[in-house]
Amino acid sequence: MAEMRYREALNLALREEMARDPNVFLMGEDVGVFNGAFKVTEGLLEEFGEDRVRDTPISENTIVGIGLGAAMSGLRPVVELMTINFSLLALDQIINHMAPIHYMFGGQAKAPMVVRMPQGAGHQLAATHSHSFEAFYLHVPGLLVATPSTPADAKGLLKAAIRDDNPVIFIEHETLYGIKGEVPEDPGFVVPFGQAAVRREGTDVTLIGISRMAVTAMQAAEQLAERGVSAEVIDPRTLRPLDLDTILRSVEKTNHVVVVEEGWPHGGVGANFTALIQEQAFDFLDAPVQRVSGADVPMPYSRPLEQAAFPHAENVVAAALATLDTGDRV
Repeated sequence: MAEMRYREALNLALREEMARDPNVFLMGEDVGVFNGAFKVTEGLLEEFGEDRVRDTPISENTIVGIGLGAAMSGLRPVVELMTINFSLLALDQIINHMAPIHYMFGGQAKAPMVVRMPQGAGHQLAATHSHSFEAFYLHVPGLLVATPSTPADAKGLLKAAIRDDNPVIFIEHETLYGIKGEVPEDPGFVVPFGQAAVRREGTDVTLIGISRMAVTAMQAAEQLAERGVSAEVIDPRTLRPLDLDTILRSVEKTNHVVVVEEGWPHGGVGANFTALIQEQAFDFLDAPVQRVSGADVPMPYSRPLEQAAFPHAENVVAAALATLDTGDRV
């Protein structure tokens, strides 16, 4: 094990997979000479050359379309988009082509490609650079969706994504790039899709955090422990496929649930999780599922307003106490 930053873990995953499989190559805006907008691809151009680390023009629809063609031809492209907001410019290629291509060709064609993109608020980049759109891609059959929250998962899930024969939407959070954690150095280390992580055991309430909100949920769990509340923290890690069994086992144990996401509340991941839990674990619930989400507004530029527009630990604590009806512990 080695301690490294989230961005370094992603870089290591790319380096290992490019060394392992000559069909893996990178493409995107500034991934080569500039080492990536968030320095995830640092040093890879020098190591693997221009044929396998390709800077592209500013045209997301074109980038994803070229990647799809390469994938259908037998290569394994890893496409980087500078921010998830810009992926909206490539929705035709992602939703109408990349996702259904295996089905539309009757299994004769496949799209083993990864589209990496950062998302999330906290850097005062305003509404066109700061939103969380995992719910957009969760909605689309044919796509796999990963949302790693730790350096180890960033490495392990990215390696699994590159090796998968399905198209993968790989969502990174901008504020996580600098966090440190223990990461296995074994090149064979892979985190399988569809296996949630129980970040903390608990008995009173289940906190389910998506992407950076898994970290926020852990902070909330620590604050709840100071109030005598035992919170279990579940990090789904992948949204498609979803490890619903781990979530339901936790609900059966705690009987109370709070779902925490940074995206908007209407039609979000939290709404989907809440429906699944109440459909399949209703008899185990002692209270309605609580949802903590980003504010239903375009992301503000003003720092105080931006901070108010996405969840913090105190918001999760308040939701947990509300579902437990434990006003005496406040």
